[in-house]
Amino acid sequence: MTKFLLARCVEIGLPELIVLLIFTQYLPHVRRGDRRILVLDRYAVIFSTVVVWTFAYILTVAGAYKKSHTCRTDRAGLIDGASWFSIPYPFQWGSPTLDMGESLAMMVASFVALVESTGGLIAISRYASATPLPPSVLSRGIGWQGVGNFISGMIGTGSGVSASIENAGLLAMTRVGSRRVVQISAGFMIFFSIFGKFGALFASIPASIVAAVYCILFAYVGSGGLGLLQFCNLNSFRGKFILGFSIFMGLSIPQYFVEYGPVRTHARWFNDVVSVPFSSGVFVAGLLAVLLDSILMRRSDRHIHTDRGMHWWDRFTSMRADRRSTEFYSHAV
Repeated sequence: MTKFLLARCVEIGLPELIVLLIFTQYLPHVRRGDRRILVLDRYAVIFSTVVVWTFAYILTVAGAYKKSHTCRTDRAGLIDGASWFSIPYPFQWGSPTLDMGESLAMMVASFVALVESTGGLIAISRYASATPLPPSVLSRGIGWQGVGNFISGMIGTGSGVSASIENAGLLAMTRVGSRRVVQISAGFMIFFSIFGKFGALFASIPASIVAAVYCILFAYVGSGGLGLLQFCNLNSFRGKFILGFSIFMGLSIPQYFVEYGPVRTHARWFNDVVSVPFSSGVFVAGLLAVLLDSILMRRSDRHIHTDRGMHWWDRFTSMRADRRSTEFYSHAV
């Protein structure tokens, strides 16, 4: 979906992609004496977005787009229509209703988000130079995600809560893994949700700029996942088949479901229950990889445990199995 948003306004999306690459891959190597200028690395997204956002504003003022064009920085009157001050409160859009079909569809969507969030949390721990997540820490993160989904349902947000894949890529780009950054960011989000004019200002950023940023962030997340394969034996034809087949089908099956919508029954909830999970590339690829890794095993092969890379993960199956995990996650015990 990202590539379509970027191509929808390529004269803005492509410059953003180029400028962001310059800020992340070239300017950080500029040195002042014997030290790197870290500010260019830490604030690459902000600097590049401001530069191209200004360029988009100039094009908008110059009349380069029609009134309803998505490339405009003042599209749909977002800033004029937003209120200066409003506080979200529970059930502000009406009392809750219960529909079993819709509830099943949302539970399936939450399960898919859980799978994607698990991958995001693992990538975050890796880019934060932490040890792999012990089950107790991972379950706590997923549990708080459930609490966030419950609160989101009461407030009436358009989407639920999941581990932000974009922030995982941002952590890899900036190399800043401090929890204080997350806390400050949460404060900013609360501020923008209460003061609508400021939130609408950032919402007016053309989607193609955001899509170009995602191209870089998702690249970091994808490479973080592939980097874990270094512990597997990639010379094994079994491992090569599982990897190649899972990635290919993870790209193909969701595209098929998105374009053709093969499930077309009279029960909308059933269509959603089947279509939602198979429209997620992460879910399809992960499900196939786990399934194939479990059934394609030869009992006579003594090296299968090593080929799967499980010998490296064994030490992190519990919190206190490795001293480094205790040191890093001691606050979460």
